[in-house]
Amino acid sequence: MVADDIRDLLTAPKPVVQKSFLERLDTTLTDGYAHALQLEAERWRIERRIAEVVAALPAQSEPTHDPELAALSERLGSVNESIHALRALLTSLRERRSELRAA
Repeated sequence: MVADDIRDLLTAPKPVVQKSFLERLDTTLTDGYAHALQLEAERWRIERRIAEVVAALPAQSEPTHDPELAALSERLGSVNESIHALRALLTSLRERRSELRAA
């Protein structure tokens, strides 16, 4: 998984051959940002489906708890957590790459 690859690169000792390590960093950053975009697309799909489910609910004086809505809400929370964690890892990896390039 890309998060594991990022963690490995963040904890790796300073490389002897920086060029190949920097290439690996760049590839992992690219993969990480692609994965973040996939997660954001998933979030958008979930939000759109939540809006559809809410719009289809009958107008009642007492709100009902739709099982699909509850499941979508859980998925949305999970995706949001994943996006936040991945973005934090990517920021750390980008900073490490900048430090290595400056050295």
